[in-house]
Amino acid sequence: MRKWKRVDGPAGPRFRSSLAAHEAALLRNLVTSMVEMLADRESSAPSDELADITGIRTGHSQPPEDETMKRLLPDFYRSRSEHPAGATAAESLNRALRSLHEPTILDAKREAAQRLLATLPEGGGKLELAEADAQAWASAVNDVRLALGTMLDIGPDGLDRLPPEHPMAGHLDVYQWLTVLQEYLVLGMMGR
Repeated sequence: MRKWKRVDGPAGPRFRSSLAAHEAALLRNLVTSMVEMLADRESSAPSDELADITGIRTGHSQPPEDETMKRLLPDFYRSRSEHPAGATAAESLNRALRSLHEPTILDAKREAAQRLLATLPEGGGKLELAEADAQAWASAVNDVRLALGTMLDIGPDGLDRLPPEHPMAGHLDVYQWLTVLQEYLVLGMMGR
């Protein structure tokens, strides 16, 4: 993976880089797996009669049980004890907000992932992204990083290494590569 280069033109900025064939295949597999996880969450949402009548989509009111999905779809209020009305009110508000907004959040995550997949060169090679595509890439790569980081149990202080015999040791290298990919892209988007 090469650093991203920003090229400003009359139609707006473009972002150029290239990926090796194995990098493109890995990214495609990771993003496709994440899209499947999001689809599973969406398809398991309960039906809502009011949504059928009004056309307003609703989703789950309960957070995901899976830790990876919890990281991708966190509660709206993380510290429930700090809510002025108490923990029960915060939980109720989280359920209502989740039910109303989760379908839109899933759509946005899926759209970003699909834009990445649509602009990812098959077999690797050079790529050039418009600004909207670059933003989609940054979002989708971040979601994949969050998912993989949760699976690796990476906390706020990070994780430098795993013992070589650890079954997820190779995945840490992938996580670090995704971090660099995202960082270079964001710096390129910032013009640095």
